[in-house]
Amino acid sequence: MKRRSVRVPQPPPVAIRAGRLIDGVSPQPVLHGVILIEGDRITGVGRDLNPPAGARVIDLSAYTVLPGLIDAHTHVCFAPQDGKDPVLTKSIAFRALQGAAAARASLDAGFTTLRDTDSEGAQFADVAVRDAIRQGLIPGPRLFVATRALSITGGHMNLVGLAPEIDSRLPQVAAMTDTADEMVREVRRQVKYGADWIKIYATSTLRQIDQKTLEPLSQFNEAQLRAVVEEARRWRKDVATHAYGGDGAKAAVRGGVRSVEHGMLLDDETLKLMVERGVYWCPTFSNMRPTHALAGYPEDFVRRVMARHRETFQRALRMGVKIAFGTDAGRVVHGTNAEEFDLMVQAGMEPMRAIQAATSVAAELLRLQNEIGAVKKGYAADLVAVAGNPLRNVKLLQDVRFVMKAGTVVKQPAEHPADRR
Repeated sequence: MKRRSVRVPQPPPVAIRAGRLIDGVSPQPVLHGVILIEGDRITGVGRDLNPPAGARVIDLSAYTVLPGLIDAHTHVCFAPQDGKDPVLTKSIAFRALQGAAAARASLDAGFTTLRDTDSEGAQFADVAVRDAIRQGLIPGPRLFVATRALSITGGHMNLVGLAPEIDSRLPQVAAMTDTADEMVREVRRQVKYGADWIKIYATSTLRQIDQKTLEPLSQFNEAQLRAVVEEARRWRKDVATHAYGGDGAKAAVRGGVRSVEHGMLLDDETLKLMVERGVYWCPTFSNMRPTHALAGYPEDFVRRVMARHRETFQRALRMGVKIAFGTDAGRVVHGTNAEEFDLMVQAGMEPMRAIQAATSVAAELLRLQNEIGAVKKGYAADLVAVAGNPLRNVKLLQDVRFVMKAGTVVKQPAEHPADRR
């Protein structure tokens, strides 16, 4: 008996009418643009496009439409402000569930793609969250994960304040790698278990910054960092480095990292190297505030670090460093990612450049510049919308009203129906 093939009905094409369109690339917005979508792809963008027959028309003519936003520095398996050490008090299974909630919060806030730069001691729970999103088991952004970061004994992410005989038996917040061989082995292990990126702590913690000179503590030399980059490259992976500045940051850039994270103490020599080598910078202003990472430090130290961060950012802008949007979400509340826009603008960046940092520039950092980060034909249909003009008031991006990921609407305005035939 011949079986009949079952035809799965395809969803109708979609046409979005935008009152103002910021495409993530162009220096100026387009008024009254139309975006055509079939399946998960954009098939046309322009002012004079007519919706095809039978198309679902989504009327966002009262809104500004932008590409789906990208946060290039998050920690979905880390929940802030709950007063608990996650490594000591939470199961990895529970932290994976927290990661699912964090992913949904970021998606609702308009972030359709996240780079997660360290599971913060949750081992490979970030891989589980990523895979669950990809398989449609839970809602969330595209997620690219770095699993366990590489650090050193006594350095960043190594638990402190515990008796040695207890400490030696506990899992650490990152992978402790004290030799080049250990570092290469750990890169291979992380790739084996699903890492998209490799993360390394080139400098240590805030508590190990010299409070007089503001010199960070370097954790690895250039040869070690180069070994990590080359091993990651073998597996077609890039390396992100936590680096506040100083010799550690310089060694990381010379060693070939793709991006520098935080970097509030970077000097001109390092910034120049970053420009020459095309290294990206995620400043993460959101976390480097007195209420977050700097909480509990002496007031003068906090003031000087924040002033240097702002000065470094302004020098980087003048020198042409590639600045990508990153928040350290997890260290700050998931879903509040868009506060970073206002902090970047306050520090001297034009609103359009801040938006591009979270769209086309962040897409380039992820090597997805032909896939996401822009409203262009052939790109993934990732779109968000806000009421008003974010180029005049960038805080509007903290109130995203419409979210589409890969052609599927996941959030729409509540005040009136968003679509019609």
